[in-house]
Amino acid sequence: MEGGALALPHFRSRVGIGSPILLSADPGAARRSSGASGRSRVSRVNPGAYPRSAGRGRTWKRDSPEAPPRRSGITRVPNRSPEMPTERAGRTKVSNVNLEVSHHRAVAAVRLLRIEKGKAFVDLLNEKGNSSGENEMSYVERTLGFSIRCLDNRDIRLVTVIVAGTVRWKRYLDYLIMSLCSEEKVFREMEPLLLQILRIGFFEILKLNVPAYAAVDENVRLAKVALRPGAGNLVNAILRKLLLLKEANSLPLPKIEGDDRAQARALSIIYSHPVWMVRRWIRFLGKEEALKLMKWNNSDPHFSIRVNTANGYTRADLIDRLESLQVHYEKSTMDEFVRIQEGMQTVLQAGLLKEGMCAVQDESAGLVVSVVDPQPGETIIDCCAAPGGKTLFMAARLSGQGKIWALDINKGRLRILMEAAKLHNLDAMISDIHADLRLYAKETTATFDKVLLDAPCSGLGVLSKRADLRWNRQFEDLEELMCLQDELLDSASMLVKPGGILVYSTCSIDPEENEHRIAAFVQRHPDFVLQSVHGYVPAEFVTDEGFYSSSPTKHSIDGAFAARLVRSVL
Repeated sequence: MEGGALALPHFRSRVGIGSPILLSADPGAARRSSGASGRSRVSRVNPGAYPRSAGRGRTWKRDSPEAPPRRSGITRVPNRSPEMPTERAGRTKVSNVNLEVSHHRAVAAVRLLRIEKGKAFVDLLNEKGNSSGENEMSYVERTLGFSIRCLDNRDIRLVTVIVAGTVRWKRYLDYLIMSLCSEEKVFREMEPLLLQILRIGFFEILKLNVPAYAAVDENVRLAKVALRPGAGNLVNAILRKLLLLKEANSLPLPKIEGDDRAQARALSIIYSHPVWMVRRWIRFLGKEEALKLMKWNNSDPHFSIRVNTANGYTRADLIDRLESLQVHYEKSTMDEFVRIQEGMQTVLQAGLLKEGMCAVQDESAGLVVSVVDPQPGETIIDCCAAPGGKTLFMAARLSGQGKIWALDINKGRLRILMEAAKLHNLDAMISDIHADLRLYAKETTATFDKVLLDAPCSGLGVLSKRADLRWNRQFEDLEELMCLQDELLDSASMLVKPGGILVYSTCSIDPEENEHRIAAFVQRHPDFVLQSVHGYVPAEFVTDEGFYSSSPTKHSIDGAFAARLVRSVL
């Protein structure tokens, strides 16, 4: 489940912190092991690295987002000019910084390329004191053939906004780009780098309201320098055509008509979501709520910060620091949390996470811990613990009395969890277990007062924070995940003492991953009885069946689910 608290080591591994731009040379490796749940990824993305010469003349066919109406426009991608030097074409590594291009757009284009191949994160956040941007700069230089200067905070913010927004709106942008080409083949065979530059230009014009001259001129220049003059001419022609259509309020969009499937296809383009998600949400939520959810997913994400009481800090201390940093905040209904929409970069650079004052954790995850209700002196096992946010929060609530076992199949992420525990002064209360829960439950004789299974899931409740996740999920993934969730629930139940508590949670809003899994579990295990979460979380989060459920559109936090089950004493 996504949404666990992230102290600095966790936050680094999740969003790519470590240099002014990127922590590791291959952050995709961590992501592929984490997935939406932070633990198990079911993805159809090809993890292979894109060619070093990606975007330079290769034929790269892609699926059509939807067949748009035929419109007059560009019929081919211009060939490289024979007079163009190879250095300008981006084939030779150049040591000097190129001052002709917009550097934040250059980084955004390369990052979009890497995201599409599963090798990068969307986020560009950095921590004060890390002065080297060599990783990201080397990716840019290898891909484009020239160097750029290190990005300042404003540049990093721009890259993050452009990349996240372009990824969210990819289906919508691609439909429009293809609509402005007279032949679908032009779009399908467009060079990857050229497509990313066009996506950036379209996003800036349509969603960021960047001045037309800047969006056109800067992206044209980037295409000319990184590719060739002809590519710049193509970008110029398509962007200027887009501007004319925008001014005339005549952008080509599909009509919402026909049967349910046809309407879902149209909505999937307009709101840039996979068709299967749109159809599923309309089925379970109704059309009005489905549209609200898609709008939420396309908005800039909100973040919550949890103060680390184990280190002696209070929320008042955290608020004082935020005010001194001029970071706008809102108090949460949960005593340990505050909300911020902008200023995460400032929080990171000020070292608040590094010094163990706080962790990044959504309130939805904090409410799951409230469902567990850790009490001093209890023994608790977190069965899929990494990245460890809930583990740390539960340990903090034990007030120095009791024990938490953090179990996870990923040894590297467990190591990061324990580093965070030490940072939060909780390492004496947490022990790690590197194991597959299904095997561990069969081999151990240990039982616990409380067992938390924060299960691997689709992550459909956190799509506003995970801009790329919607494109990395397939309908078929749900069936695989549900089978895994059932297996893990059966195993976790073996670890509960008679009279003990089992809590099952996800960061999904899909009933088949949530309520349906609990109903099936209770049928298989009559010795477990559902206990209402009423009294553990505010009433607005309690469903009629007694489950905890948070909704992005209703509560303005991540979507999450939790069920509390009691094992009979007999």
